[in-house]
Amino acid sequence: MSFDTRKDPCKKNACRIQACLKENNYQESKCLDVLEQMRLCCVKWHRESLCCSGIDLQRSYLNEREDRPKIKEITEI
Repeated sequence: MSFDTRKDPCKKNACRIQACLKENNYQESKCLDVLEQMRLCCVKWHRESLCCSGIDLQRSYLNEREDRPKIKEITEI
């Protein structure tokens, strides 16, 4: 069965990443939700999607959000 690149299941996500990065002066931290959507698409479709080459399927972008609560370091014993 041949693969038709026009029907790449993660292509829309890849386009959303490019648009988000452009709108946010290429600051990846502003596009974490979009990057996570791409990662989730690639978890499901990485064997069929050419857009998923180079995507780290284990890296969760939601863990990198700046607005999530930070864990304080323990400096005193």
